[in-house]
Amino acid sequence: MNKEKRRVPKLRFPGFTEDWEQRKLGDLYKRVNERNDGTLGRDKWISVAKMYFQDPDKVQSNNLDTRTYVMKKGDIAFEGHPNNEFKFGRFVLNDIGTGIISELFPIYRPITEYDLDFWKYAIQLERVMAPIFAKSITSSGNSSNKLDHNHFLNQELLVPNIEEQKKIGTLLSILSKNITLHQRKLEHLNLKKKALLQKLFPKNGERYPELRFPGFTDAWEQRKFGELFEYERPDAYIVKSDNYNNDFNMPVLTANKAFILGYTNEENSYNKPSIIFDDFTLDRKYVDFPYMLKSSAIKILTSKNQHNLRFLFERLNSTRFEVLGHARHYIGVVQNTSTLCPSIEEEFCISNLLTRLDEIITLHQRKLEHLQLQKKALLQQMFV
Repeated sequence: MNKEKRRVPKLRFPGFTEDWEQRKLGDLYKRVNERNDGTLGRDKWISVAKMYFQDPDKVQSNNLDTRTYVMKKGDIAFEGHPNNEFKFGRFVLNDIGTGIISELFPIYRPITEYDLDFWKYAIQLERVMAPIFAKSITSSGNSSNKLDHNHFLNQELLVPNIEEQKKIGTLLSILSKNITLHQRKLEHLNLKKKALLQKLFPKNGERYPELRFPGFTDAWEQRKFGELFEYERPDAYIVKSDNYNNDFNMPVLTANKAFILGYTNEENSYNKPSIIFDDFTLDRKYVDFPYMLKSSAIKILTSKNQHNLRFLFERLNSTRFEVLGHARHYIGVVQNTSTLCPSIEEEFCISNLLTRLDEIITLHQRKLEHLQLQKKALLQQMFV
């Protein structure tokens, strides 16, 4: 019973019930050393890391000598540079067309019926390939591994029939294209926001922005951040225990990239919209939900005199501050730094536009993350 479970994936398309077949890699691939005879020039130089044809102007002419190999569509190449994701290095599959690569990358060509999309993902699954790599490579330094070709080709793995390969490959290919589409949409929205920020705020030395809402014509006025922000120490909102649990509801925040450190069941939270500002690093985050904090180095900022906090956050982000090393900056630097502000009414118009744009960006980010998690789950369950 256990043997049967090991030979079939957890998730399958209807109609497929038979065991995956155990095959030697040498039954599926052969090692090839096809030299470039000069017909392939700089426009066909392949960047193996991300599998694309490099800009010909960036390829050195002395690379195009007899030390290059021809790599055809469907071939795989071994990249023996371990990293956090690929402990032993990884294989990459050529899905772009015939080109040339350095002889540093061993190439293997399929010798049997083969679904390109299926193998594109199968050969990059660390949990599938790592046991094979562990037996087939020798270390040649701190940053690269060398594949033992004969040993590698004698290694075995489980393979479905060609019909099931095509089903799996097609599904993962469609999902990957959808992920790429959402990534591009997200990049476009972020660029759009960046362009808007450049036009909605005055350029250096000017007091009028390039783009304004109808009815606003007055010059922006200079204000010190100390006139715009109230600040509060975080002492009353610091967690007593760092025993975080995802089953708890209260987020524990930091101002740096990590943002949410975990969740606590403690209840002495801060409950108003605010900016958390790291007094040492100058990192900051706009927060509009209840939270607790871990670090006493955080300053909690709120707005004075009816200024719009969301607008002030963008002014804070667009201002360069003098960095004093590992020192507290808010009182000594930030409070005395000046920025330009419009009327309260114009602040709210700008804030509402940016908030709406942020909501759209967040929606696309969540869709992208959902698709990435869906793909990760499928890769775990559709391969043996």
